[in-house]
Amino acid sequence: MADANEQTRRYREFLDLMPLTLALAGLPSSEAGRYYSEDQMETRIFTLRHAYKAARAFAKETVTK
Repeated sequence: MADANEQTRRYREFLDLMPLTLALAGLPSSEAGRYYSEDQMETRIFTLRHAYKAARAFAKETVTK
């Protein structure tokens, strides 16, 4: 049960940080009817991962001060 609670907490944290993550990433939206290539998606995922880490670190730093 604790594992399920931890997973729920982490998912909620992820969703809470998503607006900040997207803002930090600064990625443009795709044009209607245009799709990204697999390489472009991988690049965007890389950017999002790093932006999420920065958002999470910022949130932890802000909460602990």
